[in-house]
Amino acid sequence: MAHQATDLGHPQAAVDLATASVECKRYTLATPRERALLCVVQARSLAANGQRQDAIAALLRAEDDLAAAAPGDGDPHRVWFFQRASLAHETARTLWTLGDLAGELREFDNSVLTRKADTFSRTHAVTLDYMGTVQARRGNVEAACTTWAQALDAMEGVQSGRARDAAVNMRRVLSPFRHRGISAVTEIDERAKAVLERVA
Repeated sequence: MAHQATDLGHPQAAVDLATASVECKRYTLATPRERALLCVVQARSLAANGQRQDAIAALLRAEDDLAAAAPGDGDPHRVWFFQRASLAHETARTLWTLGDLAGELREFDNSVLTRKADTFSRTHAVTLDYMGTVQARRGNVEAACTTWAQALDAMEGVQSGRARDAAVNMRRVLSPFRHRGISAVTEIDERAKAVLERVA
């Protein structure tokens, strides 16, 4: 719920929900992997609410908790997916909100390098989309196109609203470059357009 509140633009509600999750007795009984997931969600909500130092502290707690996770911890099934790649992805989203472009790019790269892309193809594609957006924002549109090509490859056969949003984002970010004669831009724009026609 805190994640959804952040995505819907209700940062204070997100902070309230996430904080309730880490301040209850259940949190003290949670496995390290569970605690890491709860802390990184709290970090994102704090960042969205403008609480920079608290967000960074929550990220550090999440890293420590995930580092302490081990096989045999008795993790509930609902958190099995939360591995290093997931933490890196959510850390990057938090750093994005905090305006740390270099940090977010580093963490998106960590997520891409550590994720099992064949198992989590949709999330992998979304991470690559975010990463390409950061590269474009830093003025490296050709690197962004290379990254987006990987994202579009990962979207093959994926029917998802998030995949559609990624394709919309690519076309939006590329729009100022569309008529500059950059072949990589033309290729990605056309491929993203084809995805939108397929998943519409």
